[in-house]
Amino acid sequence: MSGPARWFCSDDARLRGDAMAATAAPGRSWLLIEYPHGWPILGFPELPLDPPVRDRVTAAAAAAGARIVLIRRPLRHYAPEQRPRRWAVLHYQDAGHYRQLWGEWSSAADLLAIPEALSAPGAAGLPPVLMVCTHGRHDVCCAVRGRPVAFALSERWPELTWECSHIGGDRFAGNLVVVPDGVYYGGLDPDVGIDVVRHHLANRIHAEHLRGYTNLDIPQQAAVIAALARFGPAGRHDWTVLHTDDGAGEATVWLAGSDGLPERIEVRLRAERSTPHRLTCRATRESSVVNYRVIELVGS
Repeated sequence: MSGPARWFCSDDARLRGDAMAATAAPGRSWLLIEYPHGWPILGFPELPLDPPVRDRVTAAAAAAGARIVLIRRPLRHYAPEQRPRRWAVLHYQDAGHYRQLWGEWSSAADLLAIPEALSAPGAAGLPPVLMVCTHGRHDVCCAVRGRPVAFALSERWPELTWECSHIGGDRFAGNLVVVPDGVYYGGLDPDVGIDVVRHHLANRIHAEHLRGYTNLDIPQQAAVIAALARFGPAGRHDWTVLHTDDGAGEATVWLAGSDGLPERIEVRLRAERSTPHRLTCRATRESSVVNYRVIELVGS
């Protein structure tokens, strides 16, 4: 007689219809470090590297406000012992002026080039990086749902696609972050992922599956996604935040549209705490989250 079926947080989240809008972790800079072996639960801080090197890179990234993410090519597209490996510093700048600086490393000492690179200007005009979370040791759903998405994207865009370590929102697996664009997507399956990326690369972002833009705070993310849902897909910078009034339990965000969108809209939001649930596969207790619900959108 077989035992009970294994529980997956992403299955429950999809059944509940958990709101994924406005769940992108805010940030403008990323430090990507290729590491093709198994990733520890906490990622880079637990890698078997020389502690002084690891500590210096960690401190430099923290000082620069950069999030450290481990990356590797999807299965069949990398050799674990291949040298050198790559690292990258990526910055989002307003109005889409993205910057990237790539380097290589074969030994831990090579990573000491990163602190200086974090303040270097980097190159503009490079193609974006597609990072799909497959960090199974952090949450099994990321591996179960993320790896098929990563493989599908790598078949279509092999030079752009990487698997990555934890990026947040495990229950929304498969999760994709496009950097340095700073766009989070969730709830992806392979076919949906291909469609989402195809539209993203054409600069037509849809509200469905969009978790948010990392250069915006949470109410602003909710407002932009509400605008996309009301007025249809738009370019990454077609909606601009003019002003935000974030009060106790409510927020109002004023947006300006371009490229045929309304010149000005007002989005009123209310913060609501969800019913407690187990939110990750590794959770030992139930927790609740705050979601922003649109109560009024004015403008046309």
